[in-house]
Amino acid sequence: MMNKRWSGTAMLILMSAMLVFTSACSSNNNGRNTANNGGTKNTNTATAEPGSGSGTDTADRQEITIDVFSMLANYAGEQPGWFAKMVKDKFNIKLNIIASNLAGGQQKIATMMASGDLGDLVVFGSNGKDYQDAIKAGLLLDFTKDDLLNKYGKELLANAPDAIDANRQQFGGGSSVYGVGFDVGTGEGPSEGATMTYGPNLRWDLYQKLGSPEVKTLNDYLPLLKQMQELEPVSENGRPTYGISLWSDWDGTYMTLAKVIAQFHGYNEGDGLNPAGLILTHQNKDEWQGVLDENSYYLEGLKFYYDANQMGLLDPDSLTQKFSDVSNKIKDGQVLFSHFPWVDNVYNTPERTAEGKGFALVPFADEKITSYGMSPYGGNRVWAIGAKAKEPARIMEFLSWLYSPEGVMESNYGPKGLAWDIGADGKAFVTDYGWKALPANAEPVPAEYGGGTFKDGTNQINNTTLKLTNIYPATGEAYDYNLWTSTLNHNPDPVTQSWREKMGAMTAKEYFVNHNMIEVSKPFFTTETPATVPAQLQQKIDGIGKIIKEYSWKMVFAKNDAEFNKLRDQMIEKSKGLGYDEAVQYEVTNAEKMVFPYR
Repeated sequence: MMNKRWSGTAMLILMSAMLVFTSACSSNNNGRNTANNGGTKNTNTATAEPGSGSGTDTADRQEITIDVFSMLANYAGEQPGWFAKMVKDKFNIKLNIIASNLAGGQQKIATMMASGDLGDLVVFGSNGKDYQDAIKAGLLLDFTKDDLLNKYGKELLANAPDAIDANRQQFGGGSSVYGVGFDVGTGEGPSEGATMTYGPNLRWDLYQKLGSPEVKTLNDYLPLLKQMQELEPVSENGRPTYGISLWSDWDGTYMTLAKVIAQFHGYNEGDGLNPAGLILTHQNKDEWQGVLDENSYYLEGLKFYYDANQMGLLDPDSLTQKFSDVSNKIKDGQVLFSHFPWVDNVYNTPERTAEGKGFALVPFADEKITSYGMSPYGGNRVWAIGAKAKEPARIMEFLSWLYSPEGVMESNYGPKGLAWDIGADGKAFVTDYGWKALPANAEPVPAEYGGGTFKDGTNQINNTTLKLTNIYPATGEAYDYNLWTSTLNHNPDPVTQSWREKMGAMTAKEYFVNHNMIEVSKPFFTTETPATVPAQLQQKIDGIGKIIKEYSWKMVFAKNDAEFNKLRDQMIEKSKGLGYDEAVQYEVTNAEKMVFPYR
């Protein structure tokens, strides 16, 4: 098979959810064919054969409602707004979204699998155990059955052929196809848009007031943040400011935000194929480190936050608060350091940036930022069709459209002519309405496009198809509107203009590339399926994770160096006593056998 490196599934899911700003819905309509299901599934047979993916014969078909079981969705119920109207007009299909995230989590997934029916269109958060178990149990449709893929999946075959073959080789025994991976990329280089997934970003206005000093190492941020805190000790609402604010609800086997320090240095969690656990691997070199190794970036991250706390820079609520709490603090101006550029938008409002206030990239000289790269084989989040789907041809046609150039543009940015359009020069541009609505703002949508707000009408399935940094054939530029020439030249605000003049680049990605400060993961080929950790070993890893998380937070808030070192030694000793070395060796063996030889 052919697969690509990806980050930890949990992280990617959360980031994706924030990027589109989808909001959780309290609907009870997250079961399939149950008494509280808000819409009864229409299983009548269509009166006309589906087309090849254009949906042009919609008038000749009966309306159907398909159940979309998305393990990534943060919304349950009938898809609303502009995306719903677009799908209805093109395919005469309504989407009933079932979201395990909102009701039951893993138990909901287990219940659906036990019922023998996963719905019509299925989105898996990873191609690991749940996906593989679904194939073994016969719960997923083989795309090649009745020649469905060739008849109704022409855009899939045209735009994701390697991803289709990857699934065939890895999960279908070389003949069957049980799904297709997300984020299918073409070309080489970074896969991110104008900004990278990681920063660090600082309050640019305060950084400038201090003379824009060079930041050589990670630790150089701390005295700089202290000076920034002194410049602005309280937020606009009179609340205390902090250099750094952390949150714990993203933690898995370890403290996630300590791991992010490794991603500032070209390392990533896991090996890019198997479940991430206790090792960090280099993006391009056959190098790894256990999170508790003496000189690991994970331990460096803990020391960085400990030092920040000693200087009065760390938010004292860090252990108990959630990401949403920190997001609100960033929005209020209480936080001066940002791990993730995509979070900055909550502070960088048009009103603030017009005043010259906002976050922007301030890299450190030793940085080698992680990039996930472009992979024609797709990532580990999978689109599939349920084996009991009543209208597999029409579902295949809809899925194929999502992988088409038209589908990518319209499912992300709405119908052509609303938030975006193509000018006389053949290039895409954001409309006046689009500047108010994109990326997912609560801007009212005209009734003829579906009504409601643009935010509520966004595609609530919450999975991607083609990389937005791929080239849109109609314009010769990326799908990502942030990379369009028209966008980059559209009235840059004072923060953006000042940053460009100082840094000598149009975008953060361009800066990292120009200065060779980036580690881009390259796709690799392997016929191996992701490993399933033996149950007994997984129990050990779970126990080790609890120790690492508990002691990591204690170390960050240690009273002094002596206590920090004592807690570190206790964490390592206890973890090793529970089988840490065995778990690391298991992961390293898998990486050396299944990943390193193929990249």
